[in-house]
Amino acid sequence: MITFTLGILTLLSGYFFYSRFIEKDFGIEHKRPTPAFELADGNDYVILGTKKNALIQLLNIAGTGPIFGPIMGALYGPVAFIWIIFGNIFAGAVHDFMLGMISLRNEGAHLPELAGRYLGTIMKHVVNAFAALLLLLVGTVFVTSPANLLANLTPGWLGAGILTLGIFGYYILSTLLPIDKLIGKIYPYFGALLIFSTFAIFFSMIMRGEAIPNLTLSTVRNMHPSGVSLFPGIFFTISCGAMSGFHATQTPIISRTLDSESDARFVFYGMMTLEGIIAMIWAAAAMALYDAPALSSVIAEGTAALAVEQVARHYLGAVGGTLAILGVIVLPITSGDTAFRSLRMIIADYLNISQKQIAKRLMITIPIFMISIVLTFMDFNILWRYFNWANQATAAIALLVSTRYLFLKGKNYMVTLAPASFMLYAVTVYILNEQIGFNLSYNVSLAVGLLITLMLLGLFWQSGIRQKNQMDTRHVLLNDHLPIHELRAIRENA
Repeated sequence: MITFTLGILTLLSGYFFYSRFIEKDFGIEHKRPTPAFELADGNDYVILGTKKNALIQLLNIAGTGPIFGPIMGALYGPVAFIWIIFGNIFAGAVHDFMLGMISLRNEGAHLPELAGRYLGTIMKHVVNAFAALLLLLVGTVFVTSPANLLANLTPGWLGAGILTLGIFGYYILSTLLPIDKLIGKIYPYFGALLIFSTFAIFFSMIMRGEAIPNLTLSTVRNMHPSGVSLFPGIFFTISCGAMSGFHATQTPIISRTLDSESDARFVFYGMMTLEGIIAMIWAAAAMALYDAPALSSVIAEGTAALAVEQVARHYLGAVGGTLAILGVIVLPITSGDTAFRSLRMIIADYLNISQKQIAKRLMITIPIFMISIVLTFMDFNILWRYFNWANQATAAIALLVSTRYLFLKGKNYMVTLAPASFMLYAVTVYILNEQIGFNLSYNVSLAVGLLITLMLLGLFWQSGIRQKNQMDTRHVLLNDHLPIHELRAIRENA
């Protein structure tokens, strides 16, 4: 367990040390009123406590990602630990913190609006389409997948169809009701179930003295039985727990409920650290229980869900394993509900529709769920294959937004530009090489991808210089430390 133990300690060190560096670089203001105070509407802008915000953020960003992804990533062998550890510290957690804080300074705006302000109007429309498709797919899949998992634990008469309707009913309520009325009340219990079940598996592995593979000269290689490329394959297999663009669609929900910027490091960076630890535990459990060919067979037989069930029952027994499986079922539900809620908010921001009145919330919510219900009857496996690419492309865009923000403010922008450049290269190579993309050879994809990435970064740099030269001290993007009503006045007079 040497690599596994050192990995957990490294993640914790990242939170206690590197997150403070990132926080200092951004420059939080402890006494600055947050959008939850200045824009309070009793629905989306509601002050919640630090612990409640943290648990909601954890469950928002988690989904099945930090469990299913690491289990599938275990096929690559111990090298998967490297991406979880360093991807989390230097990319994923920075991504979540920066996007959360930039949203906090921009009235709780979502990624499309932030892309419009910092990257231009065209990017606002592009990112809005990306985010809408991503959230709609996530929300729909997170209706059907937990319904199918629950159907295996419930009486026969309570089939997947009835459970799907029940989950849709909950999603509609969680999308419409004020965040503190439903989500804020039940998430602490769901969060406790997730944390308890994951760490129960952790302590069971410790007590059993499991032989978790260590990183050695012979294991620092691609051990995937199907020969799937390590780059960029592993970065799309393990997203939640390391870095995921889905988080950029969820984090602004909490930017509207924080009561102090002082909480941001714990809520945004800290919960991503915790998600990384959860990913490490499940990846380690899968590596300890199976070798790569056996794990591949289990996944082929029943997807990663079968491996989750076998791991849970092996380490926790029948009763504990069932509780752990319930914890896994909770994850997609607690991301599906906020996926639809976030989609409502993004569309409302895009169309400038106030969400104070229930009628206006219904105006957006009803069409969203009508489309989602239709999707449940369709085989959209091909669309879902594009999700992995769109997810990480969204992460690259969010990091570029963060880089532009830091650049305009005269901050150290390399902390976001480095992971943004890496992920931009990965998503470019992926779409060039994969059959769902251009199906070019691997070596050609690496070379062409590098040229495209450098070209895009060059355009990004030029537009940043031009934007900075056009700004003066009155510009709202430079004065985001001011109260919201003063920022609006500056924007209206610009």
